[in-house]
Amino acid sequence: MKTLNVKNGPQNVSTIIQGCMRMPSLSVEEATKLIQTDLELGINFFDNATCYTEGVAEARFGEAFQKSGIKREDVVLQTKVGLEFQRNEFDWTKENILTNVDASLERMKTDYLDVLLLHRPDLIFDPEEVAEAFEELHQSGKVRYFGVSNVPTLQLALLKKYVKQPLVFNQLQLSLDQSQLIDQMLYVNDKTTDMSISRDSEILNYCQLNDITVQAWSPLQYGKFEGSFIDNPKFPELNKVLEELSDKYGVSKAAIAIAWILRHPAHMQAIIGTMNPVHLAETVPAQKVALTHHEWYQLYLASGKFLP
Repeated sequence: MKTLNVKNGPQNVSTIIQGCMRMPSLSVEEATKLIQTDLELGINFFDNATCYTEGVAEARFGEAFQKSGIKREDVVLQTKVGLEFQRNEFDWTKENILTNVDASLERMKTDYLDVLLLHRPDLIFDPEEVAEAFEELHQSGKVRYFGVSNVPTLQLALLKKYVKQPLVFNQLQLSLDQSQLIDQMLYVNDKTTDMSISRDSEILNYCQLNDITVQAWSPLQYGKFEGSFIDNPKFPELNKVLEELSDKYGVSKAAIAIAWILRHPAHMQAIIGTMNPVHLAETVPAQKVALTHHEWYQLYLASGKFLP
């Protein structure tokens, strides 16, 4: 597995992340097998969140990891805090951050988190309060590295002004269908298309300028949570090109779609949420595929985009 050394962050991390949102659908034994398969395939990075089934995903991971026989130091555990669906609010208060981290540690049966992300912006967050929480967590050894999820440019810049620790990750949506993260620049100042509307305030460029690694979520999805575009009749041209490149490189269509993300010079990670070890094994070869410049654009245009 190709690995990344994240500046100011964890070293030798896999470019593919195992997402754990759907882990509650597995038994403890099935989850244990999945985690073991991840490590066998070279995936050493696991992403969770307190809001995933109200903590059940973290608890299922914790039970399964204990049974896996894998050493804690051989994996990178990441969770996200801030989405309080049961209260119908986003909450980045110091009390909520600290309380949730303690609960996550207990559920995941670990003494520390490698990475803590703040999950979507709290509309009334106090950056000084967040800074206090981060400092306490870092000094206590409960969290080693910090970042955010789905946070736009100026909110990220505001947070960076106050926190002492580097913000090393931003988890953002990106796929061949949902590519606005990277392509809005093509249509700048073009009144003839809605593609010129900035929906992310140049967050990718900001992340690259500030050594923040982007973690792409839903890399095989279209819309927000509509489903996968792989073998989907709504995307005939895209699947035709995916199949051609799949045949050329001897990997699955899903692997080609992930390789498209990993080809970007921002050196991103891709989060895959499959709970099927077979599908997992079919997707991991993405990190071995080096798409050419031309092939990257072939896929981009086949997904329904155009060049101005």
